[in-house]
Amino acid sequence: MELLDVLTELARSGQLGPVANGADWNAVTEVLGEPFEVVVGKRRSWPWLLAFGDLELSVCRCQKIILICLQTWRDVVELPAGLATEQTFPGHPKYADVIAALDDAGCAWEPYTPLTFDNQCAIQAISSGVVFVFEIPEGEDPVLNIAGPQPHQHECVAAAKTRAAP
Repeated sequence: MELLDVLTELARSGQLGPVANGADWNAVTEVLGEPFEVVVGKRRSWPWLLAFGDLELSVCRCQKIILICLQTWRDVVELPAGLATEQTFPGHPKYADVIAALDDAGCAWEPYTPLTFDNQCAIQAISSGVVFVFEIPEGEDPVLNIAGPQPHQHECVAAAKTRAAP
């Protein structure tokens, strides 16, 4: 398996294994184990940012995933063992390679203008809404910086209970 296979699966389905917007955090850790890193705000407030290598997830206080980001801008992209047969991949996938992989997989895409400006461009997979943001280094071809579905919007039951408490 290559990083392009992982990206294509994300584009087609909007998820990677158990990692999906709205997924229960406990179900994710059952498959992937504990995150490599946890970042909590200064006031220990939610959401928390949790990382499994280059796969970053934001988790709401109700224990649902609300944001998924797969970073590909590093020289080596690291993923948890539960997601792919390989755990490390060469980073910096080129725009042309990502587009070819999506096309080969029959995954339709379109330009994503809200994140296309200055030295970056973006595309969105039509079926899943996953957005791919590419950096355009001066004088070079675009390279993928980050990919992920749109944030999960929901009414947090835990937050509502906190607001309603006397």
